[in-house]
Amino acid sequence: MAVYRRSRRHRFLLVLLVLTSITVITLDYRGAGDGSLESVRRTARDALAPLQNAASDALAPVGNFFGGVTRYRSLQKENARLRADLDKARGDQLLTEGAERERQALLELMRLDFAATIPSVAARVVSTSPSNFQNTIVVDRGTDHKVAVGMPVVTGAGLLGRVLEVSKTRSTVQLVTDRSASVGVRLTGTGEVGIATGAGSKEPLKVEFVAATTEVKEGETVVTSGIEGSAYPPEIPVGKVRSIAKPPGAVQQEITVAPAVDIGRLEFVKVLLWGGKP
Repeated sequence: MAVYRRSRRHRFLLVLLVLTSITVITLDYRGAGDGSLESVRRTARDALAPLQNAASDALAPVGNFFGGVTRYRSLQKENARLRADLDKARGDQLLTEGAERERQALLELMRLDFAATIPSVAARVVSTSPSNFQNTIVVDRGTDHKVAVGMPVVTGAGLLGRVLEVSKTRSTVQLVTDRSASVGVRLTGTGEVGIATGAGSKEPLKVEFVAATTEVKEGETVVTSGIEGSAYPPEIPVGKVRSIAKPPGAVQQEITVAPAVDIGRLEFVKVLLWGGKP
């Protein structure tokens, strides 16, 4: 019987403590009470403070972790958006620069200082020859645009070559630097004529049949001769004299000419619709 009474007494004390705690907490949150009750509240807060600090310290890394994950994902999305905007801006800039370059190239073709009276058609270079033994390019114009074999091809700088093969929409152009190419030329200083032949990619042209007694100067302009039966009309720039040599006892000079056209930077060309025959 004593055990039963003791057990009931313990339960009563426990319920009393719980109710007291609830009352204190309620009063504390409502801000009610003063005097001894306020002292109880302060005592309770001071007693619970170490536990609150420990709980806060223990949970802080967890909160920081999840907050960091959220911020990291947000930064990833922002960085991806910024990279996309930057790539688009760069692409737009390149397109603008490309369009302006093409416009300038086409304007140069329209303002040719030579062969102004000869009908022509502009063409874009679509491929170049991978071989050093055959210097050719392919352009996107053919018989559908009145292009025919043998027609001269030029740029704003001067002579590039002539049409070697043609289909409806494509033409193969043999460059003046090709080893089997030749063109009749004239030295603008003296009017002396000769024959320029190709020597391969990135090599100067070789000019033959210029008499040893003819005065030739380095840097002198060389143009197409345009003599009867020539494959090219007259006065098209071919290049400038690069070197002159006069071997003892030779009847002709050894002359090299740097091509007027930069073969490595071709984008647009013009085909002269000229009916001359080789």
